[in-house]
Amino acid sequence: MPAVRDRLAPEYFEPVRLPPEVAALSATPDTLGPGSPAKVGILDLAFARRGDRTELVERYQKAPLEIMRPLYVDPALPGMACTYVMATGGGVAQADRYRMDLRCGPGTQALFTTQAATKIYRMDHDYATQRVHLTAAEGSYVEYLPDPLIPFQGSRFHQGTVLTVDEAATVVYGETITAGRIARGERHAYTALTGDLEIRRPDGRLLAVDTLRLRPQGPGGVTGPGVFAGHDHVATLFVVGGGRPAAEIADALHAGLTPHRVRFGASVLPEECGAWVRVLSCDQPRLTVAVRAAWDAVRRLLIGHPAPDLRKS
Repeated sequence: MPAVRDRLAPEYFEPVRLPPEVAALSATPDTLGPGSPAKVGILDLAFARRGDRTELVERYQKAPLEIMRPLYVDPALPGMACTYVMATGGGVAQADRYRMDLRCGPGTQALFTTQAATKIYRMDHDYATQRVHLTAAEGSYVEYLPDPLIPFQGSRFHQGTVLTVDEAATVVYGETITAGRIARGERHAYTALTGDLEIRRPDGRLLAVDTLRLRPQGPGGVTGPGVFAGHDHVATLFVVGGGRPAAEIADALHAGLTPHRVRFGASVLPEECGAWVRVLSCDQPRLTVAVRAAWDAVRRLLIGHPAPDLRKS
């Protein structure tokens, strides 16, 4: 585990690469700046197999990111550690810098989600970022399924995610983005929303990259074909590994979503390392149900068990 002083160094929590769409917005905030107290949220967790269940064996957390103890809420997999990530600030503000490291050892079973949707607040100066590093060792089964990201009017946010997945491990990674606070009339009123997802092997070999660049006021906007296409919500589910043919995983995703009234496309990932699906909807509850159906279909295929009730209310 890194030394505490290393975690508080800018090179640890600042993004490795910042897209020009966000970098151009860099400015000195008139509030607390990057690196100030309560502006750097860090979560560094390690899990190991202990007998019949997965246990949290290392933890470092720095507000505004924190967790309570892992729960065991899946009746079909009583040894799976379910961890709820919380942000004590209630949302992401300008100049916030978050980093999460989720390290899952050999043979572990772990599920990560958030306590609620992540709200990205309005920003008048600078921007906010989050780094997510998820590592799945040999024989592990890991799911990362946060609640939706809600960008407020004027928000500026970048997330960089690296999934490091052993050839004998499985990772199910999901993300959902809304157009904003639609009930308040804030539909694609954010300034910039970007993301970079990398899927790698433990030796560093790059398998796949998914890039997101949303700037509503830029050329072409974000509501046309190839982007939101007039919809308000988009979700993506990546399934890496699984021990089944990539085409079979893609077919399971497709079959799980077919009964639902959403638009989607499923395909295999490069080098047949897994499959992925992207879903569009104008209705958030409908999208939530559809994504859960896809998750459930993949779970039944890969491990023979249904998706659990995450008990959020």
